[in-house]
Amino acid sequence: MLAAQRVLVIGLARSGLAAIHSLHKQGAQIMGYDQKTFDSLGTVGKELEQLGVQVVNQWDPDLISDPIDLIVVSPGVPLSLPIFEWAHQQRIPIIGELELAYRLKSDQVDLLAVTGTNGKTTTTALLRYILEKDGRLAYYGGNIGIALTSLIENLDEGVVVVEVSSFQLETVENFRPPICGLLNITPDHLDRHKTMEAYIEAKSNIFKQQLPHDYAVFNYDDHCLREIAEKCPATVVFFSAQQQLPEGFFINNDVIVYQHHQGTTQICPVGDIRLRGQHNLENVLCAVAMSYLYGAKPAMISDALKTFTGVRHRMEEVIYNQGVLYVNDSKATNPESVMKALESFQQPIILIAGGRNKGSDFAELAQVLANRVRDLILLGEARQEIKDAVMKTSFRNIHEVSDLTEAVNLASQLAVVGDVVLLSPACASWDQFPSYEHRGDLFCKLVRSLVEQSPD
Repeated sequence: MLAAQRVLVIGLARSGLAAIHSLHKQGAQIMGYDQKTFDSLGTVGKELEQLGVQVVNQWDPDLISDPIDLIVVSPGVPLSLPIFEWAHQQRIPIIGELELAYRLKSDQVDLLAVTGTNGKTTTTALLRYILEKDGRLAYYGGNIGIALTSLIENLDEGVVVVEVSSFQLETVENFRPPICGLLNITPDHLDRHKTMEAYIEAKSNIFKQQLPHDYAVFNYDDHCLREIAEKCPATVVFFSAQQQLPEGFFINNDVIVYQHHQGTTQICPVGDIRLRGQHNLENVLCAVAMSYLYGAKPAMISDALKTFTGVRHRMEEVIYNQGVLYVNDSKATNPESVMKALESFQQPIILIAGGRNKGSDFAELAQVLANRVRDLILLGEARQEIKDAVMKTSFRNIHEVSDLTEAVNLASQLAVVGDVVLLSPACASWDQFPSYEHRGDLFCKLVRSLVEQSPD
């Protein structure tokens, strides 16, 4: 399919590099484009050189001696760049690494897809965990941190649960998961999408190619999703953490149940679920619905819910030190995620927040924060924006610091027995860190070092 085709890969980080390796195995002729210089690409540049990939960092159509058959773009690259306008003029197809993986996968491999503004990673990991408990060859990939092409090219059979972002969904064409899940949609990434309508349209691409016998699982409690569901070509199945439904997955007498035309199937008592917080109940219901529709047995789903403890960087309980719980929620990169995190604790909270704003409004977060946080520690580019929003409330326990090290040290000094120190930034990490994982890893390292410093 791709042998001898000339393919331009734009963006040479994790996703782009994985795409290049897959394209190389298919026999494609590859050119790589990244705004970084060849020297700043470091080992990646040398690796591409060994593969025979021509790398350019300045776009000049005159450098293209032969016609390009296909462009593969990494999700982090905005489609507003001039190179894409040129590609449209030349009528060159533009796809992302997600679409490439879908085209390359074996027919014996199913892709189940999860998207939403918040909760994607937890739901993806839990769904994979349930399917594995049910005896499936189950994997996960995509936006969760594992490039899908690098996973797909080594699989002959099985099921892959794919976390998909709005950035990835902008560039899909044939991508068609037999079962997909939409958790919620709230304002996010508006610095890139510009409008909520464009953001919703990107998210909706997850089901655009589905057929009537496919399933699309929607959160009934999100009114925006109910409107989106009306346009869905697949069979729609709702879940709700707040109310009982005529048909779908919900809570009845503190038990997760599935109400269907043949009756009621009980899945698991809510009290047996290991994950903390109301927001995680939504994630659980989505994973339960998707796994059940894929054929997982209720007993195996229940067993998984009783033992699944969560994922890294999402409400990750790192340590207790001198009666204080330290929680890494670095993946909370928008205000809605932070509000859900704050609502998960009854204890006094010292919140560490800030970073690079992705176009969010902090007004609603400020109100929730004022009622649930005892001390607020701010850092990063957006600290003044967050502070301005919070100052419009009556809350005044605000501390500004220069970096995460200073934030953790200050939090440990402010904390007393029974407190929670919560890193839940409400912002992207890119002002001070390459990724939210790096930010979370440093937080974990710093708080664990407090144990070493503590007196016996």
